Amino acid sequence: MNFTNETSDDAILVELGERLARLRLNRNTTQSALADEAGISLRTLQRLEDGQPTQLVNLVRVARALDLLENLEALVPAPAPSPLQQIARRGRERRRASSRPNRREIPEPWSWEDEE
Repeated sequence: MNFTNETSDDAILVELGERLARLRLNRNTTQSALADEAGISLRTLQRLEDGQPTQLVNLVRVARALDLLENLEALVPAPAPSPLQQIARRGRERRRASSRPNRREIPEPWSWEDEE
């Protein structure tokens, strides 16, 4: 199933629950063992796998127990800095320090040419 904006919340929860259950079964793990490893109750895991609403932290805990945390990165990727933010940061970039002091040439004092 591909999720779109037209996919109902309930359908998404059911699909995610079925995927979690398939992953658990592919790893030959019982619901009880996974719930213990995730630090959630058996009933909470059953609710997740049945596609019933539960707290988001429970999904994170189950994803951690199934070694799927890196997949959550794809769910909500870190936003890239906007072009304006990139420009603003350029002004604050550290520049290489000069090895010698900035020496300004001191001009000779001005005088009339005929004053020699």
